[in-house]
Amino acid sequence: MRFREGNFLSPDCTAAAAASMLTFVVTFWCGDISNAAEVKVLSSPALRGVVSEIGRQFEGATGHRLVAEFEVFAVLKRRIDGGEAFDIAILSPAMIDDLIKLRKVAADTRADLGRQGISLGVRTGMPRPDISSVEGFRRTMLSAMSVAYFKEGRAGLHFLSVLDRLGITTDMTSKLKAYDTTGVEQALAKGEAEFVVAGPGTLAAIPAVGVVIGFPAELQDYTTYTAGVSAASKQPEAARSLFGFFVAPTAAQVTKAHGLEPTR
Repeated sequence: MRFREGNFLSPDCTAAAAASMLTFVVTFWCGDISNAAEVKVLSSPALRGVVSEIGRQFEGATGHRLVAEFEVFAVLKRRIDGGEAFDIAILSPAMIDDLIKLRKVAADTRADLGRQGISLGVRTGMPRPDISSVEGFRRTMLSAMSVAYFKEGRAGLHFLSVLDRLGITTDMTSKLKAYDTTGVEQALAKGEAEFVVAGPGTLAAIPAVGVVIGFPAELQDYTTYTAGVSAASKQPEAARSLFGFFVAPTAAQVTKAHGLEPTR
């Protein structure tokens, strides 16, 4: 069908109008693209699933972009202390409180997102061990060929204290393998480790982990994850907007689905 000049639009005008309408629709739903911000989040690997899911909600609703980097608390804190820029940090409560005192995190944005216990990840294809009791956990560790953990992670440090409490540190020394974040995944994938100790959120994101089992109650320890917005954020409105997604009532469904439980 051809359009005639006069009361009808020409093909060129029609194309221009369509493009204008598309721009209007995108701007209406996602905001002004030219004002889209990139929001940097530093978080523990235990919250990878939570950050990813809430990030998708945030990006879809605002048009902004989330960039997340995952490392253990100790490494992230060193990076921040060294001057690395960020928009939101998710660390331990004590670390966020310290950053507030140093005026690196805005005090009015401090919020606990939830807590996680410690679990044992079993490499895919291996039988499920019985660690439902302290004695079962002890037997499993002594019979293991190798156990990996994050060398600076809170879960790893607690795990070492558990071995000491059970009096099997000496027996386990040759079996223990300490890795950085990427090293653990590679060790499991190559079959260099049978088990890995970490939070359930961290273990769920490792493809080579087939089964995740919580430590027995007597040996359990919990880590609370606390968020805060950088006081020096270059896009404070976007950062606070994302923070709002993390603390919204609807976020509870996301955190629960990824293994976090309320802190109170």
